[in-house]
Amino acid sequence: MARDAATLLLLVVVGVLALHHQASPAAAFNITRILGEFPDFTTFNSLLTQTKLADEINRRQTITVLALDNGAAGDVTSLPSDEQRKVLSVHVVLDYYDEDKLGAMKSRSAVLTTLFQSSGQATDRMGFINYTKRADGQMVFGSAEPGASLNSHMVKVVVRRPYNISVIQVSSAIVPPGVAGGGGAPPPGAAKEKTPVSAPTPSPSKGKKEAPVPGPSDDDAGADAPADAPADGPVADGPAADGPMADGPTADGPAEADAPAHEKSDAADAPEGSAAGRAMAGAGAGLGVIGFLVIIILSL
Repeated sequence: MARDAATLLLLVVVGVLALHHQASPAAAFNITRILGEFPDFTTFNSLLTQTKLADEINRRQTITVLALDNGAAGDVTSLPSDEQRKVLSVHVVLDYYDEDKLGAMKSRSAVLTTLFQSSGQATDRMGFINYTKRADGQMVFGSAEPGASLNSHMVKVVVRRPYNISVIQVSSAIVPPGVAGGGGAPPPGAAKEKTPVSAPTPSPSKGKKEAPVPGPSDDDAGADAPADAPADGPVADGPAADGPMADGPTADGPAEADAPAHEKSDAADAPEGSAAGRAMAGAGAGLGVIGFLVIIILSL
């Protein structure tokens, strides 16, 4: 009898340990290990670790990383540390995308939500990037902030694990103009300056003084200023809320504005249930097994 009870108790312990291992939430991927397999991304991988963004990426269930090779990452290493983190977070898209999904979009353009948007620090659409597939088939990206251009094109898909993580190599860093003065087009204040015309000194006369010749009007200066909209980026596909506060830091998943309204996200085809859901299901099953075994032991 004692041996049977000990055997049943051992089975209970083994069952609990197995269920605990199954129910324990684990990261779906490790971006540091993934990039560590590719020497071309050593600098980019190091930057993600230094800025603590690697930890944030690993906590996500669905993500796309726009990676820079060692040469292109030099544009980021030259920035101050706080700007490095902001720029790098623009390269982390809060949804799964690969070449097939981007190419299958009915609309040739889309606005994608990035990790920078969820930080609460993004303003004036800095937390979004524009994607466009050009007529020649080239896929290009750029900041969605007004005044930015599509300056970074897709080189290749490095890693894809539908529908958890995708790593896409892009040609150059995507830098919102408001973060580090990058991204392409000059800001509105950088319009070509005109030399003001000095008003002539009026000659003495008995009559009324003639009005001085007016200098260049404000309208003339405004005509040279760039439009307050992304030069190449789509507007119609932008998120309904233009302000960054629409996506607060509490958003744990990709915003619905990541793709056009008529475009079905591939994330919908992913297996249902998150790690938390699997943990709850496993814990419930474990309690049932333990209860059953306890009843058997007590009946002996």
